[in-house]
Amino acid sequence: MPALKLALTGANGALAQVLRPRLLARGVALTSTGIRPPVPVSPAERVLAGDLRDPAAADAALEGADMVLHLAGSSVERPLAEIIQNNLVALQQVYEGARRHKVRRVVFASSNHTIGMYPIGQRLQLSDPPRPDGNYGLSKVWGEAMGRLYWDKFGIETVALRIGSALAAPAEPRHLSTWLGHEDMEALVWQALSVPDIGFLTVWGVSANTRSWWDNAQAAALGYQPRQNAEDYAAAILARPDPGWLCQGGSFATADVQ
Repeated sequence: MPALKLALTGANGALAQVLRPRLLARGVALTSTGIRPPVPVSPAERVLAGDLRDPAAADAALEGADMVLHLAGSSVERPLAEIIQNNLVALQQVYEGARRHKVRRVVFASSNHTIGMYPIGQRLQLSDPPRPDGNYGLSKVWGEAMGRLYWDKFGIETVALRIGSALAAPAEPRHLSTWLGHEDMEALVWQALSVPDIGFLTVWGVSANTRSWWDNAQAAALGYQPRQNAEDYAAAILARPDPGWLCQGGSFATADVQ
């Protein structure tokens, strides 16, 4: 079987730094794009620099790709004008580039901040309405809707991954529910790239945490079977001061909207 030709955006970000070497190790033909020139992980990786708001940059990133792993954009709470440019305008250009280059699937890094205003402890289904906790979370709700639009109108598949706390290890009580370990993140992304005929699907990007707030039954469609559990770290975490967050989005839910 020919190697998967994958365009990865946001190559300089924290998630990409974890995923790029792992995808290359799986034999992916990887083109990684960042707004600053990325340092290649290996000679097998093609790297580009470009601003995805520019259609020419999107074309350069997506040319010849089978799929896109879209990790680019602002990843923290920022003023709305900045979020619109980095998380909405750039995403539209990625989808339009996917149309032009006949890319068949976008794996979209959505976020738990789409539902961050729900109270801690409330068990959520993917069918529950969005409750974004700020401009960043709002942009991810919009991004999921864009994926739905481009599947319904143009047949471009999307897997939207509502990523929890993607860390090497959980660090605070909230993470006992929201943690996505690096090994599970790799497995989730790989399944999102590998399973055929997925259409449009949203799943929680979370490990097999005993205290998880999110019902991830839909991830069975991807064959995702997380193996990591934040409970392994619970004793050490619960010995530390609790920030006392009231909402699932943690500090994002208390930040002002600019």
